[in-house]
Amino acid sequence: MKQITLLDLTFEPFISTEEIERTVIAIAAQIDNDYRGRNPILLIVLNGAFIFAADLVRKINIPIRLDFIKISSYHGTASTGEMNEHFLWKSNLEGEHVIIIEDIVDTGHTLHYLQQKIGAQHPASVEVACLLKKPTAYQYHDTLKYEGMSIEDKFVVGYGLDYNGLGRDLDAIYSLKVS
Repeated sequence: MKQITLLDLTFEPFISTEEIERTVIAIAAQIDNDYRGRNPILLIVLNGAFIFAADLVRKINIPIRLDFIKISSYHGTASTGEMNEHFLWKSNLEGEHVIIIEDIVDTGHTLHYLQQKIGAQHPASVEVACLLKKPTAYQYHDTLKYEGMSIEDKFVVGYGLDYNGLGRDLDAIYSLKVS
């Protein structure tokens, strides 16, 4: 892995493809174990979580259902804190076991917002599966059931994560190079 440039920023290698794959396999095994016989609905948060979700659902061995959410709060390298709903799920969530699939949990504002909206439909349970979490940036007290990797509070791209629309297609994760 070598450093890359996206628009005006340079990024350096941070998490390898192999490390990501091991993490995805571990999360899938946990979901298989915890949800056997319950057929959860995975709500995939677009755009960022689409690659993580695609790899995850192929590793899960129990029957699952999929639905999608598109919501955003980022612009450039920072969260605006303002939620922009592009579209929400179509499934009826009442009485269902729901797992929100996120690429990265930063401050937790988007996740908290989604949990409130989902909770209003009275699901049987709501959990979160995320590839990355920034514990020092996270501003809520609840725990996430399926946390892939904890990372320091730095801006990252690749494996679905982007910088102004670029970098999602990278198969590894890169962090912003600080001069």
